[in-house]
Amino acid sequence: IKNNVLLHFGAVDWKTDVWLNGKKVGTHEGGFDPFSFDITAFVKKGGKQELVLSVWDPTDGGPQPRGKQVMKPEGIWYTPVSGIWQTVWLEGVAKTHIASTKQTPDIDAKTITVTANVEGAQSGDMLRITALEGSTKLGEAQVAYSGTASIILNNPKLWSPNTPFLYDLKVAVIRNGKVVDEVGSYFAMRKSSMGPDKNGVQRMLLNNEFVFQYGPLDQGWWPDGLYTAPSTEALVFDIIKTKEMGFNMIRKHIKVEPAIWYYNCDKLGILVWQDMPSGDLGNQWEPNLGQMGGTDKNRTAESEAIYRKEWNKIMDDLHNFPSIVVWTPFNEAWGQFKTKDIADWTKKKDPSRLVNSASGGNHVIAGDIVDLHHYPNPAMPRPDLFGPTHVVVLGEYGGLGLPVPEHNWLEKNNWGYQTFKTADELFAKYASFMVTMEDLIKKGLSAAVYTQTTDVENETNGLMTYDRKVIKVPVEKLKGVTDKLYNKALVELK
Repeated sequence: IKNNVLLHFGAVDWKTDVWLNGKKVGTHEGGFDPFSFDITAFVKKGGKQELVLSVWDPTDGGPQPRGKQVMKPEGIWYTPVSGIWQTVWLEGVAKTHIASTKQTPDIDAKTITVTANVEGAQSGDMLRITALEGSTKLGEAQVAYSGTASIILNNPKLWSPNTPFLYDLKVAVIRNGKVVDEVGSYFAMRKSSMGPDKNGVQRMLLNNEFVFQYGPLDQGWWPDGLYTAPSTEALVFDIIKTKEMGFNMIRKHIKVEPAIWYYNCDKLGILVWQDMPSGDLGNQWEPNLGQMGGTDKNRTAESEAIYRKEWNKIMDDLHNFPSIVVWTPFNEAWGQFKTKDIADWTKKKDPSRLVNSASGGNHVIAGDIVDLHHYPNPAMPRPDLFGPTHVVVLGEYGGLGLPVPEHNWLEKNNWGYQTFKTADELFAKYASFMVTMEDLIKKGLSAAVYTQTTDVENETNGLMTYDRKVIKVPVEKLKGVTDKLYNKALVELK
């Protein structure tokens, strides 16, 4: 075989063993991260190849990250997903090839910094990094294959939901003056940070400016494929409709999507808060700020190692997507443990993004954000108590329900946090929330998350039905009341 052959898996839930032509290729544990095997040595010359997979998934019977999956679905817990749920493909690569790249923007220094992981590199190999705007070369750097390249961009175009500008990137391995491998990628000049307003309350900043971040809780479930969308077009449909409704952010809740989803968030211009999928539940949740009662999960060494390995891999795999501005390690105490340690590790690993240590509790004052969940009406953590050191956000609220006959997972026993009989009644309540939200923004609120994008199984509190065939309130009406939240006059920075 002239080239090496890589077998790629987008995601398989949970433990995967792979054999090719009767020989064990390898094992992978993790239900939300992509992985690959070099199968070159296992391929027979000519003829058919026999590929065998064995997948084991204990769902809520094991300590591994599994999100909302349970063996007995009810309430906010859904049908289990096991096995291959993302794309599988083969790739032919050179013996020396670029396995991955890492690009980090710095808008203040006007630089893009790039490293690459090169498999099969030889002494003396060089890495050539080229930044482009269309076909125009903006800068180029050449370093040792294991080195770090930094390119200065004069007058960089900044990425935001209103102007989602993406630069192109070429990365090549050079040996004795010749290109032995080259890949294409992209990057954006974007900064996610925090800073005080005129009252000393920390605010969430995008490119050094306050932008109120408002989006739906997006769980990414589908009635036919559960975790798996029916098509790329279906994935993109949800993003487009979210923007049309007036949102500028999506909280990707307790799930990791295929790379194509994040690419379209980058391309279309929508901010993303990325959750770590939960697992190993069983500890006590205390949702109220200022009250004690919540407990840490006493994880085994195996459970902790599984969590750390997969969260580390997820952050690595998603690092290059500029739309992601917040990492959220825990939600509502589900399997929460060593909160400050995990938050500090997350921030040290990626200081280019904000860390929401525990969305909705248990409230350990760590990371960058203090996050309250409050249904159905909007509320916020007290800015006088938490605002001097942390961004205060409303991590979940709303949940207004409207069952739509013939579009429900269950026609009976479905639910929302507050259920209505007509779309007009629901919209009136939602519009009243927007009035409240404006006042909260003035007082110190930096972001809010509305539950939720679509109905999911027996939950009927989505803005769209589970099958996406009915948008319950016209997008124009939603956008009309939501746009007021982005009024720059509401907040003045220090």
